Amino acid sequence: MQAHTLSAQASLVTPSRKRFFIMVLLFITVVINYLDRSNLSIAAPALTSELGIDPIHVGLIFSAFGWTYAAMQIPGGWLVDRVPPRILYSVALLLWSVATVMLGFAASFIALFVLRMAVGALEAPAYPINSRVVTTWFPERERATAIGFYTSGQFVGLAFLTPVLAWLQHAFGWHMVFVATGAVGILWAVIWYAVYREPRDFKGVNAAEIELIREGGGLVDIQADTAKAKFSWADLGIVLTQRKLWGIYLGQFCLNSTLWFFLTWFPTYLVKYRGMDFIKSGLLASLPFLAAFVGVLCSGFFSDWLIRRGSTVGFARKLPIIGGLLISTAIIGANFVESTPLVIAFLALAFFGNGLASITWSLVSTLAPARLLGLTGGVFNFIGNLAAIATPIVIGFLASGDSFAPAITYIAVLALIGALSYILLVGKVERIEL
Repeated sequence: MQAHTLSAQASLVTPSRKRFFIMVLLFITVVINYLDRSNLSIAAPALTSELGIDPIHVGLIFSAFGWTYAAMQIPGGWLVDRVPPRILYSVALLLWSVATVMLGFAASFIALFVLRMAVGALEAPAYPINSRVVTTWFPERERATAIGFYTSGQFVGLAFLTPVLAWLQHAFGWHMVFVATGAVGILWAVIWYAVYREPRDFKGVNAAEIELIREGGGLVDIQADTAKAKFSWADLGIVLTQRKLWGIYLGQFCLNSTLWFFLTWFPTYLVKYRGMDFIKSGLLASLPFLAAFVGVLCSGFFSDWLIRRGSTVGFARKLPIIGGLLISTAIIGANFVESTPLVIAFLALAFFGNGLASITWSLVSTLAPARLLGLTGGVFNFIGNLAAIATPIVIGFLASGDSFAPAITYIAVLALIGALSYILLVGKVERIEL
C-alpha cells in the first residue's frame, strides 16, 4: 500500500533527469578507455622502427591486451555483480592508467607485451560495469540511446584525439603518447569515485525519476539483490547453454574483429601499405572514426525511436545491428582501389556500419537473467574480445608480405558471419527467466 502511494505521488512530479548526467560520465570514461586501448596503434610505426620489431611480433604485441582482457571477462563480470560500480570502476581505472604510463618507459618486446597484458586485465570489468550502470539507471525505451551515446565515446575520442596523439608523438616522441593518456585516466579515476552514486543515493534524483526508471524496466535495486550472491558453476552453465546468448556472443566476436583492425593495424596499414606520411595518416585515420561515431548515434536514436513507434524490442535492436554488420562488409572494396580518398571512403563506410551495429550491449541487458547481468556481460565480452587476440595475430600473418588484401578480406567475411548469427541464432528477444 505504501509503495502504491509513493508511486502515485511520484507520478504527479516531473521526474529529474540525473540519468542523463550519468550517460555523460560513461561517455567520458569510454573515451579514456579506448584511448588506452588504441594508443599503441598510434605509437606503433615509430616504436617498432626504433626497437626493430617485425610485423609478426607487432601482431603479438597488439594481441597482448586481448589475451588478458578476454581471460578476465568472466571473473570481471562476477565482480560487477558484487562490487559497486563506484568502487570497482575507480580502482580499475587507476590501475590500468598506471600501467599505461609505464608503457611509455618500455624498451623491449617483452616489456611492451607484459604491460599491454596488464592493461587488458585491468580494463576487463569496464564494459560489464557500463552495462550494469545503464540497466540500473535507464528504462528500456531509453537504453539503446544511452548505450549508443556512451559507446560513441570510443569513436569520437579517437576521431578527434588521434591527430592530437599523432602530433604529440611527432613533437615529443612515442613515449609521451602513453604518459599523457595514462595521466588523464588517473585523474578521471579520482573524479569517478567522487561523483558516481547509485540512483537512490545520487543527489538530486527525485522519486519520480526512480519510479520512471523502475516502471520502464530499469533495475534500480539490483545491487541489493545480488551483492551477497556466491559464484555458482550452474550459473555459468546457464549463460553458456542458451542459443539466444550464443547468437550475440558470436555476433560480438565478428563485430569486434572489425573494431580491432581499426584499433591496431589501421595506422600501420595507411603508413606502410598505402605509403602515407604519419601526420597525414593521423588526420585521415580520424575520418573512419568520425563515421563510426555517426553510426553509433544513429543506431541508438533510431532503435529507441522504433520502440516508441510501436516496434518490438527485438526488431528495434536487431535491425541496426544486422544492417550495420552487412554494411561493414564494404571494407573489402579497399582491396580494389588505389586512390587514397576511395580507400578512406570504403574504410569509413565499413566503420560507419560497425558503429551502427554497436548497440549489441542493449541485447545483453534485455536477454540476460536479471540476477546474472554481470556474468552474462562477462561471457559476452569474453567471447567477443577473443577478437582482440585473433585479429591482430591473424592480420600479422596475412600482412607479413607486401599485400594487405587478405587481411581486409578476412575482416569482411567475419562481418558477414556476424550478421548471420543475429539472423539465425538470436530469435525472439526476451529476458531469459530462471
